[in-house]
Amino acid sequence: MPRRLLAIDWGSSALRGALLDAEGGVLEERSAARGLLTIEPGGFPAVFDAHFGDWLRAPDVRCLMAGMVGSRQGWVEAPYCACPAGLDELAAHLARVPAPAGDIAIVPGVSCERDGVPDVMRGEEIKVFGALELLGLESAEILMPGTHSKWASVARGRIQRFATAMSGELYALLRRQSILARTLPDADGGFDADAFDRGLDRAFGGEGLLQTAFSVRTLALFERLPPSAGPSYLSGLVIGEELRARPLAGVEEVVVIGAEPLAERFERALRRLGRRVVRLGEEAAWRGLHAVQQRRDA
Repeated sequence: MPRRLLAIDWGSSALRGALLDAEGGVLEERSAARGLLTIEPGGFPAVFDAHFGDWLRAPDVRCLMAGMVGSRQGWVEAPYCACPAGLDELAAHLARVPAPAGDIAIVPGVSCERDGVPDVMRGEEIKVFGALELLGLESAEILMPGTHSKWASVARGRIQRFATAMSGELYALLRRQSILARTLPDADGGFDADAFDRGLDRAFGGEGLLQTAFSVRTLALFERLPPSAGPSYLSGLVIGEELRARPLAGVEEVVVIGAEPLAERFERALRRLGRRVVRLGEEAAWRGLHAVQQRRDA
């Protein structure tokens, strides 16, 4: 029987897994709200076994994991690979989980430095390589939006450099814990495309978020923006600021990997700047883990 792969994406807030066939096709998926932040010290083996032990105990199954499970606070620390990094580097620096857990290894994260300041990613690197496999690319500009957005520049099949933007976290802080929260509704309503675009255009104007953010309050104060549109307008300001600060000159196409609706908003913003967008979902993680395993077996 061809060997199957149990692919695990274990992040800070969620645990996701898929059983893949020998060609990387998804046979079955499972998920649980058991991210790293919910695991007590020493609790990783029991949580893993409760959700995926039956799959791992099946014949001819081995497991490859990525994400915060390989951090210093995770199950086993998998040290970072420095950029430029490709599948060869990841496959050569896997961290083995000690027996009797089974045939389990953890993919290392990736690090880079800009002007002497380090940056890191864990879990996003497998999505990068999964996207390259799915799209048949060797070079790309890839965006993975989220609480901490990751922008990766890939050339010749290797991550050359990347950058982190804390846009999602900043939005949450402004939305819930700043003076702006006084003028915003407690619950987000439906997406207001016009308000979002208005926020984008304000951000693209170049004043910077430290100035533009206060307009959420003043537009509401002078009744020039209905309260229900405030969250979409603020979202446009924050996403627009992220794109304004990103050096996109010469970039014609961006691969966006993520779940709706956030990925849709970034796609809308990028198209407003005249960039082509290719969208992928979480399937990129499974294809990336399969690619690492293939390189490991080569």
